[in-house]
Amino acid sequence: MSVLDVKNVTHGFGSRSILEDVSFRLLKGEHVALIGANGEGKSTFLNIITGTLMPDEGTVKWSNRVSVGYLDQHSALKAGTTIRDNLRLAFDDLFALEKEMLQAYEKMADCDPDEVDKLMEDASDIQNILDSSGFYIIDSKIEEVAQGLGLSDISLDKLVNELSGGQRTKVLLTKLLLQNPTILILDEPTNYLDDIHIDWLKRYLQNYENAFILVSHDVPFINSVCNIIYHVEKSQLTRYVGNYEEFQRLYELKKEQQQKAYDKQQKEIDKLEDFIARNKARVATTGMAKSRMKQLDKMEIIDRPRDKPKPIFNFRYSRAASKYLIDAKDLVIGYDEPLTQPLNFHVEHGDKIAIRGVNGLGKSTLLKTILGIIPPVAGKIEYGENIDSGYFEQEDMSDNNRTALEELWNAYPSMSNHQVRSELAKCGLTTEHITSIMKVLSGGENAKVRLCKVLQQPLNLLVLDEPTNHLDVEAKDELARALKEFKGTIILVSHEPEFYSDFIYNVWNIEDWTTKVI
Repeated sequence: MSVLDVKNVTHGFGSRSILEDVSFRLLKGEHVALIGANGEGKSTFLNIITGTLMPDEGTVKWSNRVSVGYLDQHSALKAGTTIRDNLRLAFDDLFALEKEMLQAYEKMADCDPDEVDKLMEDASDIQNILDSSGFYIIDSKIEEVAQGLGLSDISLDKLVNELSGGQRTKVLLTKLLLQNPTILILDEPTNYLDDIHIDWLKRYLQNYENAFILVSHDVPFINSVCNIIYHVEKSQLTRYVGNYEEFQRLYELKKEQQQKAYDKQQKEIDKLEDFIARNKARVATTGMAKSRMKQLDKMEIIDRPRDKPKPIFNFRYSRAASKYLIDAKDLVIGYDEPLTQPLNFHVEHGDKIAIRGVNGLGKSTLLKTILGIIPPVAGKIEYGENIDSGYFEQEDMSDNNRTALEELWNAYPSMSNHQVRSELAKCGLTTEHITSIMKVLSGGENAKVRLCKVLQQPLNLLVLDEPTNHLDVEAKDELARALKEFKGTIILVSHEPEFYSDFIYNVWNIEDWTTKVI
């Protein structure tokens, strides 16, 4: 049974084609991963099927009585409300039913017996719905799901405008799961989740009886929860049965077949053109030459298989720093209150360090304190000599109206227009991306621009806060290669051990340092 039918959808922005004559069916119970390189149109497709964006052509039809829950990269929460306030909004429809039931009871006092019977029947139906939906244990359900995704560590009474971007995403995801919609649509749900909560979400989706569509670049996560892959590439959408590994196998086989078909046709074209060139001027063979020309004209030409431009990341090493770059003595980090016990550690030249641990314990705060962006609550940090540091921040909070070209050019005004375009192109960005404003780029495209800025600096200390969030698989692999070859010191926050296991020598678990109860 199909719960969603997309037929012949075409959409573009200006001269750029995003989707071309795309058709898609979501069947009941299917667990779908929507994959593709950054900027190929995954978020556009989701916006079209959820009604946020009207396609240029084609139709989108959901089956009757389907409730759709959508978590996208740009969802927002109302400032001035608490986490608990927002989670209780997931049950608005049930609260509305309760109100309707209570109003029915009030009306009974002024009704004749027939009307009372009708109101009693309505009230009884509503009561059954409330009972079966767990309406009277809402608070315990909120606590259960909030605990599973790590919100209880933050406090459900905290105002949402005091939360980090990752914490806000957790609130939105928790609210969505509490709504228990018929269809789930999740855009990069693991980006701000740590290992424990990714495992919880993984188990939740594995046991999810209804259909969902997942956009993610987390390959192990896709493999564990999805049984259907839809691949977006060159404005087309292709269906594969199986997990991501099966998709890779079938995709490579398809590419080989396309290349063979192209090569075979090119040889045939060369033979025909050679025959025509040798025989069209001779009276005896001119008829055969014209016949070959008609054959050539009618031939459906196979396009040459072309790979999407792959990013190339190479971090620039500046110079050798002193042996000890950073020496922390009784360091306590935090803002209004301490987040850690007094810490004593040092970072030597050439160290490769990953910082892990559940969200909300101060990983990003530690990076900013090490870099001197925020002061410590107590203790001090001593720095070595000749330190050239570069910082990739997890979130770009600004409402950025600059184009990608302007963003890099403003940071490095001495570069020429050609140099700026060339450096952005090396990061896998097309001309359309380069001339688009930052706030309309996808999360992965935005991250590549910000990475490009760091790549221009000669460094010996590289500090990265969740650099793989939003990056597609090829970009993540290339970033891992570049970090492995970097000669300087690396301090990295990441929730993906698979990403950093080849080049990180030392892992700090911030859970060992926190003052919070985990």
